[in-house]
Amino acid sequence: MTVELNHTIVWSSNQMASARFVSEILGLTPPRRFAHFDVVDLANGVSLDFADKEGPIARQHYAFLVGEDEFDAVMARIAQRGLTYWADPARTMPGEINHYDGGRGVYFEGPDGHLLEAITRPYGSGGSA
Repeated sequence: MTVELNHTIVWSSNQMASARFVSEILGLTPPRRFAHFDVVDLANGVSLDFADKEGPIARQHYAFLVGEDEFDAVMARIAQRGLTYWADPARTMPGEINHYDGGRGVYFEGPDGHLLEAITRPYGSGGSA
């Protein structure tokens, strides 16, 4: 049996705004509606299903593997929006990107504080730290 991640729910204070933010910053098609979710489809068949939640939202981490050109586009959108970004998940290196495994990576926050990450090489795939 093959096991694949199909979707995950992303809890949000404003699901449409959060879904739109992620789709725009990553250069994806606009969210689609399914039942009570706003769904962002990723290239590998996985979807992020945004749903509203009242009260505090536990921060989560979502990492996206992107190509070199897409990384440049993500960085341009981060700059255009004036978002703070970091090279590390602990957020100790503001305004920097990392070069783990010979690629590039960046962390930034979504509207509800979820830590979003764009990387050009999977961690552990080789190259230098």
